[in-house]
Amino acid sequence: MQTLAWTELPSIKVFNTLGRKLETFTPFKPGLVRMYVCGPTVYDYTHLGHARTYVAFDAIKRYFRLRGFNVIHVQNITDIDDKIINRARSEGKDWREIVDIYTKDYFEMLEKLKIKVDIHPRVTEHINEIIEFIQELIDKGYAYVAPSGSVYFEVDKYPDYGSLSGLKNPEEWRQEVEVLKEKKKPYDFALWKAWKPGEPYWEAPWGRGRPGWHIECSVMSSKYLGRQFEIHGGGQDLIFPHHENERAQSEALFGVKPWVKYWLHTGYLTVHGEKMSKSLGNIIPLREAVKKWGAETLRLWLLSAHYRTQLDYSEDALEQARANLRRLRMAVEDLRKIIGSVTPPAKLTDREVKVITTVEKTYMEFHNAMSNDFNTAKALAAIMELVRIVNRDIVPGEMYVAAVRAYRVFEDFNYVFGVLDDVLYGVVKLEHEKMVEDLVNLIVRVRGELRKRKLYDIADEIRAELRRLGIQLYDYPGGKTVWRLERT
Repeated sequence: MQTLAWTELPSIKVFNTLGRKLETFTPFKPGLVRMYVCGPTVYDYTHLGHARTYVAFDAIKRYFRLRGFNVIHVQNITDIDDKIINRARSEGKDWREIVDIYTKDYFEMLEKLKIKVDIHPRVTEHINEIIEFIQELIDKGYAYVAPSGSVYFEVDKYPDYGSLSGLKNPEEWRQEVEVLKEKKKPYDFALWKAWKPGEPYWEAPWGRGRPGWHIECSVMSSKYLGRQFEIHGGGQDLIFPHHENERAQSEALFGVKPWVKYWLHTGYLTVHGEKMSKSLGNIIPLREAVKKWGAETLRLWLLSAHYRTQLDYSEDALEQARANLRRLRMAVEDLRKIIGSVTPPAKLTDREVKVITTVEKTYMEFHNAMSNDFNTAKALAAIMELVRIVNRDIVPGEMYVAAVRAYRVFEDFNYVFGVLDDVLYGVVKLEHEKMVEDLVNLIVRVRGELRKRKLYDIADEIRAELRRLGIQLYDYPGGKTVWRLERT
């Protein structure tokens, strides 16, 4: 006799860039995940490389929430920077106009990709806090004021510098080479940049200027998440110098270690094996990609690879993602039809129990993958196997209980991947839509009678006409036929 078996979900493990090893996730406070992700510098349109990071951390956040954690997601906006100033000069615009144009684009793209961030702090709204942070670093002897009025963090005062990036040789730490002459060491980095004519500025105790790049994230993350928090994320290219510098100045000021418990970084998005970058001219604007492929297809493609691996852009890969999305939607629609039309059984057959057990196995494979450093690639593979089970067993057998259980698995999958909202939670059908559905069901029944009478030419003609209208028929052994509305 077949019996149902249920298994406890595994603990979550994450790969920590600091230490470069897989660790069991244990938050500072039980049940709470505070996550800070480095957002955009708004001087140009959002591109696919940005989307790779934003979608990855959105899925990570969603999985934590699926597992019952309370997640606070902070993602900053850098709205003052050399790149913004230079873009404004080149276009003859005020720097704030540049910020407004590209911030608007960023928010629109997040909405398209169904990414909801809890707090979106902007640098220019936190200047007072940044000045206070820098002053405290000066007072504690970790920073110094240069003759120009710029302020630098003295790296030699922080003995653990280089641990996050793995760069232990000071010769590898050189940064901001344009101001080497006024720094004590080539690797000291700017906390405050002295004002230059024609640039925006704010008043500070050591003179007019604006914040350096790294200080902003330390200030805004600690303001909203506290002096210690669980996850700091961003692209792999931010490990050095940005995240290395953030860690140094924050642990120096707060006197805590670790400041951040887990550092997570996404791999590069490449085009024909080369990193997407403006210098190579291979940037793909996200707006164009969404228009061509659709947000759901892009999300599914971006999550088809593990977030730490390199992901190469290709139209073939996106076509495959589109095809997989179509199969996922069809499977969910088929399950909805069974749940809505089949009477719940008084007793399960051994075959249905076996199928339910197989469904449960794919459910555990999904969670095992997501619990192992958020391996969305393996999680997706498990769900595509569930699609095969739906098509091979559940639909032909009209298995109500198995359909209900499989539907719940798709709901959990979608909670993380966010690509099936329309078919899972679409609006209630209007009366004319219900009429169309009933009409198609009638045509399918008539065609079935024609096939029984061996009038195959007429039956095939009906099938061809329905296909032309976007309705695909699938014939299963035993005479059962399922219809689906094909989506492009």
